[in-house]
Amino acid sequence: MRRQDDKLKFNGIESWILQSATLAAIVLLACTPARAQATQPTLPNPATRPTQPVRRIVVSIPDRKLALVENGRVVKIYRVAVGAPSTPSPAGQFTIVERVLNPTYYKPGVVIGSGPSNPLGTRWIGLSAKGFGIHGTNKPRSIGHNASHGCIRLRNEDVEDLFERVRAGDIVESVHVRNREIVQLFDASQPSLAQTEHVVLVAQASAHAPGAAAPTGQE
Repeated sequence: MRRQDDKLKFNGIESWILQSATLAAIVLLACTPARAQATQPTLPNPATRPTQPVRRIVVSIPDRKLALVENGRVVKIYRVAVGAPSTPSPAGQFTIVERVLNPTYYKPGVVIGSGPSNPLGTRWIGLSAKGFGIHGTNKPRSIGHNASHGCIRLRNEDVEDLFERVRAGDIVESVHVRNREIVQLFDASQPSLAQTEHVVLVAQASAHAPGAAAPTGQE
């Protein structure tokens, strides 16, 4: 009789264990999809990523001015000093390769640390041509003239402003001639090329219209 009671008790325990295991398996299966869904990484939507502006610097050597252009729009224009006739600024397209805060000036036999006597001023924006860059100056009166050894000089407050707006990899274009783009960028006070061409066409049409007076001479 005691053996039968022990057997019944064992069977009851075995049944309880089996039921508990089955219930645990059901709960685990029910939770697994939710857990997998919760841990799945959320990928960013490319459409919502902020777009970087297309930025470049254009230097007009004849105008002695520098324009910062973003997405085809002039953000700011700075007056600069460019290379002297004996050491002209190079023309071409370059990229910014480094940005240096309070640079040290080096040349054979001369080292000048940061400070008011440093020819590079307070900022150096190095370009992809060796030794060529955009920097500040300790001679602010040279701005607006052909006075440098080839680099592009700005007043310290201007180069500090430009320094914060640009990054390595930005394009820098140095231009020796006043082409159409230079006229559009730097002659803001002048009518646009489209307006000028329209005026010319209207004048030509008026000159050839019936009864129009012919020019009598040059002023």
